[in-house]
Parts: sequence; structure tokens; C-alpha cells
Amino acid sequence: MRNLLAFVLPLFLVSSYRFQPTAFTSNHFLAKTATPAHHVSSSTLFSTTEDKMPAVGQGFGGFTASNSENRRVVPESPGDRPVFKVVYVVLESQYQSSMTAAVKRINAGSKNMAVECVGYLLEELRDAETMKAFAADVESANVFIGSLIFVQELAEKVVEVVEPLREKLDAVLIFPSMPEVMRMNKVGSFTMKNLGQSKSVIGDFMKKKKADDGSSFEEGMLKLLRTLPKVLKFLPSDKAADARTFMMSFQYWLGGSPENLESFLLMIGQDYVEDVVKNMVGKDKIVAEDPVLLPDKAIWHPVAPSIVFENVDSYNLWYEKEHCVDAGIDVQTAPVVGIILQKSHINTKDDTHYVSLISELESRGARVVCIYSGGLDFSGPVDEFFYDSSGNTVVDSVINLTGFALVGGPASQDHAKAVKVLSKLNRPYMCAVPLVFQSFEEWQSSELGLHPIQVALQVSLPEIDGAIEPIIFAGREGATGRSVPLADRVSLLADRALKWSALRIKENKDKKIAITIFSFPPDKGNVGTAAYLDVFSSIGAVMNELKTKGYTIEGMPDTTEELIDTILNDKEAKIASPELNVAYRMSVDEYQELTPYAGDLEENWGPPPGNLNSDGQNLVVYGKQFGNVFIGIQPSFGYEGDPMRLLFAKSASPHHGFAAYYTFLEKIFGADAVLHFGTHGSLEFMPGKQVGMSGTCYPDRLINSLPNIYYYAANNPSEATIAKRRSYSATISYLTPPAENAGLYKGLKELKELISSYQGLRENEGRGPAILNSIVSTAWTCNLDKDIKDLPPVETFDGKTITFEERDSIVGKVYQRIMEIESRLLPCGLHTVGVPPTAEEAIATLVNIAQLDRAEDKIESLNRQIAASIGRNIDDIYSTSNAGVLADVELNEKIVQASRAAVRALVMESTDGDGRVKEVKSPLDEIGNFFGNMIGKKRPYVEAIIDGGFPKINPERLVPLFDYLEFCLKQIVANNELGALTNALDGKYIVPGPGGDPIRNPDVLPTGKNMHALDPQSIPTTAAVECAENVCKILLERLYKENDGMYPESIAFTLWGTDNIKTYGESLAQVLSLVGVRPVADSIGRVNKVELIPLEELGRPRIDVVVSCSGVFRDLFINQMNLLDRGIKMAAEADEPLDQNFVRKHAIEQAEELGIGVRDAACRVFSNAAGSYSANVGLAVENGGWENEEQLQNQFLERKGFAFNADKPGMMEQQADLFKSALKTVDVTFQNLDSSEISLTDVSHYYDSDPTKVVQGLRDDRKKPMSFMADTTTANAQVRTLSETVRLDARTKLLNPKFIEGMLATGYEGTREITKRLRNTLGWSATAGEVDNFVYEDANDTFIKDEEMQQRLLNTNPNAFRDMVTTFLEANGRGYWDTDDDNIDKLQELYQEAEDRIEGV
Repeated sequence: MRNLLAFVLPLFLVSSYRFQPTAFTSNHFLAKTATPAHHVSSSTLFSTTEDKMPAVGQGFGGFTASNSENRRVVPESPGDRPVFKVVYVVLESQYQSSMTAAVKRINAGSKNMAVECVGYLLEELRDAETMKAFAADVESANVFIGSLIFVQELAEKVVEVVEPLREKLDAVLIFPSMPEVMRMNKVGSFTMKNLGQSKSVIGDFMKKKKADDGSSFEEGMLKLLRTLPKVLKFLPSDKAADARTFMMSFQYWLGGSPENLESFLLMIGQDYVEDVVKNMVGKDKIVAEDPVLLPDKAIWHPVAPSIVFENVDSYNLWYEKEHCVDAGIDVQTAPVVGIILQKSHINTKDDTHYVSLISELESRGARVVCIYSGGLDFSGPVDEFFYDSSGNTVVDSVINLTGFALVGGPASQDHAKAVKVLSKLNRPYMCAVPLVFQSFEEWQSSELGLHPIQVALQVSLPEIDGAIEPIIFAGREGATGRSVPLADRVSLLADRALKWSALRIKENKDKKIAITIFSFPPDKGNVGTAAYLDVFSSIGAVMNELKTKGYTIEGMPDTTEELIDTILNDKEAKIASPELNVAYRMSVDEYQELTPYAGDLEENWGPPPGNLNSDGQNLVVYGKQFGNVFIGIQPSFGYEGDPMRLLFAKSASPHHGFAAYYTFLEKIFGADAVLHFGTHGSLEFMPGKQVGMSGTCYPDRLINSLPNIYYYAANNPSEATIAKRRSYSATISYLTPPAENAGLYKGLKELKELISSYQGLRENEGRGPAILNSIVSTAWTCNLDKDIKDLPPVETFDGKTITFEERDSIVGKVYQRIMEIESRLLPCGLHTVGVPPTAEEAIATLVNIAQLDRAEDKIESLNRQIAASIGRNIDDIYSTSNAGVLADVELNEKIVQASRAAVRALVMESTDGDGRVKEVKSPLDEIGNFFGNMIGKKRPYVEAIIDGGFPKINPERLVPLFDYLEFCLKQIVANNELGALTNALDGKYIVPGPGGDPIRNPDVLPTGKNMHALDPQSIPTTAAVECAENVCKILLERLYKENDGMYPESIAFTLWGTDNIKTYGESLAQVLSLVGVRPVADSIGRVNKVELIPLEELGRPRIDVVVSCSGVFRDLFINQMNLLDRGIKMAAEADEPLDQNFVRKHAIEQAEELGIGVRDAACRVFSNAAGSYSANVGLAVENGGWENEEQLQNQFLERKGFAFNADKPGMMEQQADLFKSALKTVDVTFQNLDSSEISLTDVSHYYDSDPTKVVQGLRDDRKKPMSFMADTTTANAQVRTLSETVRLDARTKLLNPKFIEGMLATGYEGTREITKRLRNTLGWSATAGEVDNFVYEDANDTFIKDEEMQQRLLNTNPNAFRDMVTTFLEANGRGYWDTDDDNIDKLQELYQEAEDRIEGV
């Protein structure tokens, strides 16, 4: 028996933080009173229409609409019975009613004891007053119970209160929670003090069992819990009895019903509460009833005569023969919706929200199959109950109502298993969300929407499984804690599930598809805007694919050019003209009748039809119909050119024309699905909650019931995630063009040739100095003097007068800059959906993949291995090369060339005669390699490295890397962009995958995946922290050196969502590093804690920061904003010398200035108001709608000045004075570039959030701060000034013939892309003043003075060319470009010529 106890207890210890059922997975058999599914009283439903609800507090932090006193039960007449007090803390409120009922039953019926009880919801403990009450209750308690305490900072609060009182308490029972909380368990002699600190043989066995048969740990634990109490019952020792009590308690707790909890409390009271034990002397103990359990997995229906069905056949026998007949459901034609439920709600009768959705679906003629699992692994029930006996899938769509990942709970998930199960099922998978951490009223009144913790657990994690549409469908009633359905959300959820089901059922020839394209900025030359996507060629590819699949397509043009002409009617005409491109004219009466919220738009836009997308009488929809496919142009935001609207802190509603467009798609055209084409449109950025839309949020209103499929660039997971959450889109990733080396041209190419000559003749006293003189002269001509500060003046320099070492130093610095430009990565051209890369393009991508170390996969970079073959460290070579040491600049270039040659050799093994990659490493190739190795033949990639001058390369050491590269090559060419689209339109599951940089994370490939971000609680990773510390070291060393040994006191940061996804939190970690704070993973691996690095260890002062978070970062990483704010405040409150802690120094000064406390003055994390995005600086610059720089700076301050405060989580408070006060101390502004696809001038985002001139205007001395950019696009991380980065960007893109020709090859759209980069360059002049005059001058020479180029641009896209000319004139007019009068005269002539061409003159 002793051995048996030793066998089972370690298993529980291992399981206790990996198995996550408890409150979510009760196992009690509860007789169910049948409630007719079609007769749910409307009085039990909440509506989310805001004007029907009272406004309740904005915060998530304290439950303003819930109160622990509602969970307090005091015995009314205990008499002489001993009273023991129970305090419990739970994650969610569904235990409230059962616990209250159980206590009242004991108080009414027990002769031996009475119970006082009070419960707290975990999130309530954020409130200081509630925390005091909790501590006072625990102080007077006999028994403490905790369950699912998985929020780190709140777990610490619980431990802080309970741990000191543990010995005084009669019993402490903690069910699955954080290990540090679990270790407080105390039931007699049973404890868990060693939890997680000892190895378990049984734990190893369970892991092996999972590996052998795929069963989850949770499934094994459930089986164990069923049998274990019966075995432990017969163990004689006291220790075994205590263990048995704990296990029985766990069972009762899982049961969750009043009867189970009554038995639980009676058992604990009579055996462990001292006063009750004394009172029981000489009396008979109550014999506890064994918990009665429902099956671990089954099918449930609220009106079934038997509570559950354990197989599909028995369910169908009742459902089809009896229920569907009574309900009038046609079994033959009805769509079938699979629904996944939480078992605990069934056990506790807390199922009204489930019944409501089932009723809604069945009332519309649909069938349902409702399943549950005893644990939080739903894969078993899905596999068992969503198929018939022949193995055919019986459901058309699936809704998970638990809000959790398919496999796993709040602490552990198995996404790979979930994806495997859902891929086999192959149906749309929706994951709706019940409110857990908020009351309904709190969610309704909150601008942020869903609680941040719930977003992390119940939105982010299901997305990794491939879930779509996180619709809030149920709330929590404040007084009772019971779940209540939200009427309009339940209706919407049913609508959307049935629309997805219809896509599977309907024949392709009858389906109507609406393709939506974008025009930004709104102009005829910009129709078809999308990041790095050739939109019209891609639409052509999609239409051809749809035609082969049987869709009804009529009148489709044969060429891309004809398609452009057909959609635009006349691509040279102004989009503002209502006579053009009109697909439909909607009368005001029709618009108001079909658009329920039309009246709400009048506050911002007046009565319809308004001036936008209007002919003065009707609202007009632009586009063209081709049979059953409509191609429409999404209207603009509407306020792009309005300075006053741009200044508003909160974004305006959509205008009438925007609303009319989506009304047309859904209710007039009758689309079965909408396809948003490319990154990105405006729908997902319309005002509303961040996550967890209500019925008054505009993205929700606009998309309504339309299934939304969205082509999104694979490198932009953050904005794709916004589209998923706010506009309910199923995203499909598309490839960005492979990054190639920028190369050299004109004077830069000549410089490299001169350097090559110098290398051969450097010791020739006649020729060497002369070549050096030419190098210096040409470097000046190429404006490299801006980048090489000590470049000798060309007028007085003579190479003969200096030493060899000095000559080499000059040449080395020039060579380093030349190689920096040549090796810079840039995407060439635009991608066409469904077209995989060529072999040459694959080489470009693989070269970049090969240069990165991947420690987690034990793969060394190719550059590192080549350097090691000559006894060098590649990091040292990078460092000396960056410093301009000629020998190492040469060596670095030699390594780069050898690396490229090796990768080319690998790809050529799999390339056919057409330059396309064929099957990678076929079986015949494997056989050839085997025999080649036997005779000592080297692989071509090894030969290439040897031929490159590195004969000592180790072939065996290369194998892991090149095996990995072969795998990556397969992914690069395995394009599924069209296949994923047709699958989605067929109502099938889209396989999920991460978004990001395919070079950093090749798992992004192949494209055609339902793109997701990452678990926000997983960043920053350890690797990201290391990279961040390196970048901060480089930055601070440079600043220290350039500022006479002084560190900056304050640095302004910009944090981006996509960047932090791609780099796993590098820029987030940079902020923490500067402040001198270390992120710490909690006991289950989530990054939820921070700690101060001691000054002695830091070795420098703590640098103050002002953090401006993008709206997308705020939406995705609000938990990390919490982390930042806590870390910064920790530094501000540290008792340290002010000259060593600039955070504290400035916080004290600002507290005095603003009359607030130091902690509040230390708020440094800012963003937009909830539901708003950007500073609108980009909008103003792109549309020319700004009067002066002051307007742009005011926009930044107004829109970005909302502070995040960890002490009031869940609200963004406008703190303009604090924002300005913090910014005026800034010495340096700083941003990050993390991938080659998106750089400074590719998008407007970077300058939109740049505060350089804002800070200058606020500083007392009006000194412009220094501006820096970190560049981690390659393994050789760099920190450059902003002006250096702008020059590098201009030389490699805007002025680079390779880039220009790549863009112009795509025609109309390529011209627009070139113009966009010039306009974004102007943006940097406006916000930072860091653009050199030569950039504009050289651009003018390239595009305007070159007559042939000028005409190509004018003929290809006259509107875009006119915008280019306008940008040059604006740059001159605003004082950013100084040029001669002839250039201005020529530009004015060209402007008129372009106008004439556009007007048809």
C-alpha cells in the first residue's frame, strides 16, 4: 500500500499545474430540467446596444460591477454549532451559486456545524480596498480554497496574504494554479511543498504514453481521478487518508454542483477544522457520498430525455427521429453546426447562454451537435462525435464556445495536435468568447473591450489553432455570477456560422463573391493599393482559378491592362467624378432602410448622401460586376484632407458612402463572401473596441454577417491580427517579393571598381596614391562625406602625403559604406498571388536565411562556419569591418560571396531549364548523394565554398545547415495562396501559420496560411533580450562617445506590433534594458514579471524612456504595456542617486511640476485612444492636407497622448500634460528596422510616429534631439543616425535603377510605388528634418531630367506621376529642397502636362 501511495502522489504533483480543468470542467452528474430549446425568455438575454445600458466604470482592474459581498454567506441561527469560515478565490464566477447553495444547505440541515463563506474573483484583487477586505477575511478564516490562479501578479498577491497564515489555517486547498500557489496546500499531513522540484517516474510515463498513443496528459489524469479515491479509501495510514481527502476534495470541486460542494465542505469540516472536530467527539461522522460523474466526453442537448449521449448513433436516433421532427428541422437539407461546450456549465445548470445559441440555430432550420470534454482537451470529442460511423464529417461549421484553445487550458496548449485534428475535420472553426474577467456592463462601457488577460488566453491562443471570429456571445450577471447570453451577439454568431456553412453546401456556380480593393491615398492613380502586391495581375489569377472551379464569371478581360481599364473605366480620370466607375446608385431612402445605423453617422457627416461617394442625390458604389463576381473599390476614411478631423484625438465614424458600400455588398449584390484584396484597407481600423466588438462597433456593423476572407502580406501579422479580431476576417498570407541585394550603380559602382584597383596597386607609390585621390573625389561626388565624417576634403587632399595605414583606413571606410549599400536587401517588384518564386528569387531568400544563427535548432550560420574555417569569429569580423578596417571589409565580402555561391549551388541541384525549382531532393538525388559520398565526392555547395577561397571548411559541420536550407527551399516554392482561397470559399478550414519575416522565421512559409501572431505572454524571449542588450550597448557607447562622455538622460521610443512579433519582443526588451529592468518568466514560462537590475551590475545610469506604442501594438500587447509600466515605475521608486537614475530624477521633477505623486508622474507608456490608430501625420502628408509642421506636431501630441497605467489597467487616459512633460526631457529619439521588406520610406508609419521635431518644440532649449535607428535586418546589427538611414534607404531604393526597373516592370502599380517612396521621404523632412538636399536633387535627375524615364512614368500612371511632380514642388515650397529655378519651371510644366493628360486634353 505504501508503494501505491508513492506511485500516485508524484503523479498528482506533476499534473497539478499541467492539468487545467477545475472551474471550467466540472464532473458532477446533474439531473437536468428540460427547457424547450425554442422558448428561451427574452428577459434572460442582454442586448449590447449601448444606449440601453447604464454607463459603468471604464476599468478592468477593479470589478466595478461585481462585489465579493454578493458571495458572502453568514449563518442566520447557528445556535451552539461551531461555525467555521471558508474563503475562496476563483478565476470565474460560475462556482458562486453552487457554493452559496451548498453553504446554505449545511447551515439549514447540519446538526454538527455551520459555515460562514465568502468568495473573491481573482481579478477583484487588483483593487486595493478589495485586497484589504480579502486579507481581513483570510485572517479570520479556517479554510482557504483557491482554483485556477494563473495570473502571475495576482498569484503573488494571494501568496502574500495566505502564506503567512498557512500554519494557522485548519486547511488550505489549492486546485490547479501556479506552482507557488499550489505549494501552499495543507490537508492534515498532506502538502505540496516540493511541487515542481522533484522528478516523477509517473510523469515520465505519462509523457511516454502521450508520445506513444497521442493521448493527452489531461485525459490520463481524468481516468486516474475516477479510480484513485476508491483505491485510496482502503489505505490505513493517516498520510494516505489525508491524501485521499485531498483527491476526493478535488473530485468534489470538479463536480461543482451544490450537492458535491456540500459533501466537500462537510468532509473538510469534520476532519480538519479544530472546533468542528472537537464537537464531533462521540458523534457519528457523516459518510460522504462519492462524487457522481458525467462521462468524460459526450454529446449534450438541453431538451434530450437522457442528459448525454456517448455515441453519435444514439444521439442521431433521438435527434433526427424525434427532436428535428418536433422542431420542424429538415434533416436532409439542414446545415449542421458543431458546438464545443464547457462541461462545468452543464453540471451547474449555468447553461442559458448555450441554450440560447442552440435555440437560435435550430429556429433557423439548422441542426446542432453539441460536445464537451471532461478536461480541456477537446480533440478526442471532435474526432469521436463530428464524424459518422463511416468516417464522414457530419458538421458544416464548428463553434467553440469555451473560448479556449482546442487542446489545453490557461497554462499549456498543444497547437500542433489541434491543427492536425482541425485539418482532418476541414471545416470553418470559430471560437466565440464568454466574458470571464469582466461583467457585461464593464465590457459594454469599456473602450478597450475584452479584458487583456482574456485576450491573451482566449483570443491569441485559439488563433494559433486556426480559430476565427472572436465574437463575445455571453456576459456575467453581476449579483449571481451566472452566464447570460447577449441577444444581438448570439444572433450575429448564428448568422455568421450559417453563412460559413452555406459556402460548403452551395454550388460554386451559384455563389456570389465580392472582391474589395483599396485606393489609398484616394486618387485614381492609387486604385488597387496593397503592400508589395501586384493587385490587378493577382485578381486576374484569382478570377481564372475561380472560373476553373465552376464559378459564374462573365465578361472578364484577357489581360491585366484591360482589367485595369474595365474596373476603372478610364484610369486617367479622377475618382472624385461620380460619373465614372459607378456599379450602383443607392437612393437615400434605400440606404436608410437597409443600413440600421445610418442615423448614427450624421453626428460626424451630416445627413446622407453627403459629399463622399455621392452624386449629390444618391450614394454611389464604385466597381464592376463580372457575372457572380463583383470587384469594388472600398471608399476612403473620408477625413484624409481635413486638418481639423485629422487633429481629433479619436477617429470619426465611417461616412455614409463607406457604410453604403458594405450595405450594397451584403444586401443588394447578395455576396456569399467578401475577399479583401491585399494589405490593407480601412474596415478593420474603423472606431470601436480594440477586441471583443459590440453591436455598436463600426467594424462589426459594417461587415455584419458577411464571411470575410482577407489576403494579407505574410510579413505583417500584427495588422492581419487586427483584421481577424475587429472585422472577423480569415486571413490568407501572400508572399512578399524575395529580397535581393541592392547592388551598385553610377558613381557607387565606379567607386567599387576604383577600390578593386587600389587593392592591387596599393603599394605602388606611383599608382596607389593617384587611385586613392580618385576614390576620395568620387566619394564626395556620391555624397559619402555625409556618412564618413573624416573623409578628407577633395580640394586639398593628396594621397602621397599620408602613410600606407592612413590610406588603408580611408579606403576601408569608403569600402565599408559601399558594401553596406551593395549588400542592402530590397524586395524587387511586386508579388502576384499564386506565382511561386523563381530559382533566382529562392536563392536570394535562402542566402539571407543562411546568414542567421538558429541556436534553438542548433544551426550555425553559414558565414560563421566559413569564418571558423580560417580561425576567425564572424562577430569580430563584423565589428572590425563596420569600423572600416580594410582587410576585414575585404574578408567579409569574400565570406559573403562564398556563402552566395554555396547557396546557389544547392538551389541549382533542384532547378529545371525554365529557371524554376523542381522537386527538392528527390529519392534519386538521395541515392546519387549516397554513392557520391562513398567515392569521396563533395556536394556542390562544399565545392563552391572551397572555390571561394576557404579550403578548410568542414563538410560535416555544414550538413545540419544545408538540410535546413533544403527544407526551407521546399517551403519557399510550395505556394498555396490560390488553394487556400478556394478552400475558404468552399467552407473549409484554412491551415494556420505564423506571420512575420520569412528570413527570421521560415515557418512563415509556405504562404496561403491563416496567419496568426504569437502568444503575447511569451515575449520578450531570452534570445530577444540578448539581442536587445547588444543593440542598447552599441547605441549607448556611440552616444557616450559623441557626447563627451555623457549618457543621454531620456530616449523616446516607438514600439510597433509587427516588429515585436517578428523579433519576439526585441524593441520591447530594449526599453526594459535602458531602464535597467530585467523581464522574468513566471513558473510556467510566461513573461509576466520584472525585476530591477542593481546599479552595480548595470554599470551605468538608468536611462529614462518615453514610449509611444502604435495602436496595433496596444491592441496586441497590452499585457506587455503593463509590464513596461510596472518596470519603469519600479525604477522611479528605487531609492537611488538621481545622477544614476534618470527615471526617478525626471519623475520627481514632473511630480512637482504637475502636482501629482511620483508614481503617477512616472507613466511613460503612451498610445492612441482605444479604437484609434496612428497620429494621422501620414494621412496629412500623403494627401498634402497640412498647413505647417506645427499642425503635424499637434496631431501627434493630441492623438498619441493617452497614457497606460498598470495601476488602472484596461483604460487609456488622455494625459497630454504628462506626455509633453516627459517628451521635453528627451535627448534622443529611437526606432527599429527589423526586416528587409519594410524600411523607412516604404510605409508612412515610421515618420507618422517620429517625435523628433515634436521634442524640439517642447524642449526648453529648443535643441533638436539626436535621432537613431537600430537595424537588425541582418546578423550584423547596426545602429545608425536617422539621416544615415534615410541616405542608405534612398540609395538602395528610390535612386537605385535595380529597384526602379523592378517596380516599373509591373506597370501602373509600380509607378505608384515609386511615387509613394518619394512622398514618404518628404514625410521625414516634415517630422525630423533629416533628409539631405542631394536626395531630392538626385531623385529629380532620375525621374524628371531623364526624358525617357519621365515619359515612361507619365504614360504608365499619369495620376501617380502628377503626384510625384506635386511632391517635388511641395518639397521645394516647404523649404526641404533647395534647387535652381530651371528645375522648378520644368516641374510646373510637367504638372500641367499631366493634368492635360488626365483631363483628356
